[in-house]
Amino acid sequence: MKKSRSELGQIIVGVARDPLGLMGLIIVGAIVFCAIFAYWIVPYDPIAMDIKSRLQGPSAAHLLGTDQLGRDTFSRVIAGGQVALKVALPAVFGAMAIGLTLGMIAGYGPKWLDNLLMLFFDTIRSFPTVMFALAVVALIGPSLQTVVFVVMATSIPTYGRVARTQTLTLRNSEFILAERSMGASMARILGVHMLPNIIGVLAVLAAMDIPTVIALEAGLSFLGLGVKPPTPSWGALLKDGYSLIRQTPWLVVGGGLPIILATLGFTFLGESLRDVVDPKLRKQR
Repeated sequence: MKKSRSELGQIIVGVARDPLGLMGLIIVGAIVFCAIFAYWIVPYDPIAMDIKSRLQGPSAAHLLGTDQLGRDTFSRVIAGGQVALKVALPAVFGAMAIGLTLGMIAGYGPKWLDNLLMLFFDTIRSFPTVMFALAVVALIGPSLQTVVFVVMATSIPTYGRVARTQTLTLRNSEFILAERSMGASMARILGVHMLPNIIGVLAVLAAMDIPTVIALEAGLSFLGLGVKPPTPSWGALLKDGYSLIRQTPWLVVGGGLPIILATLGFTFLGESLRDVVDPKLRKQR
């Protein structure tokens, strides 16, 4: 446990030493902090209407103005970050866990099982993500759980293929062959010896995928196929702002700026994590 904590500390220190990594860490930390403590940060109820205050510009009372129903835009931006992470984190880490398990089994198991799992991955990836999302939403209906399911299902093959490639690379390593010669079970080899060598690569991939998932959720909400109104969402803010762009630009700013910041933050963090975790890149620095 002490070793794992020290390794985690070294990774955080390595990321913080990189200017872009530090910037990404600060942005991601701010987004996560605002999402966790959203209901303590927001000055107003994000779904409370005040028709008399509709379409106001930025002021001391409303930092980003108000929307067409008088709802505080700043409060809806903060609460929308909570919705974005409620979609992104379960979907990405759920897809990573399932893809990691199936990928290691495919890379270490018999050839027929490898072919079967690769066929499964190829079948899922043959559907365009947006078209698959539209089809599922049309059948089940728009909801937070539907978006999570769509993102998780379409992301599993990506993590599965990476985990399979890493497993194929490691399966003939000396320490794996030594374990096999001593009669170690498949579960022990995969869970104790291969998993620690694969999880770092997938963690970097997950950090890079989170902004993509946030953008997908915002896109579905923009089309009216994401979370249901009046739940605050960055995509819903963009949708309202697009229709009211001639009256006020602040809804578009409120919906678009957090998506841009989240994309930059997680991308910077993922790039820096890759440099720290990958031994080859670490030697080049």
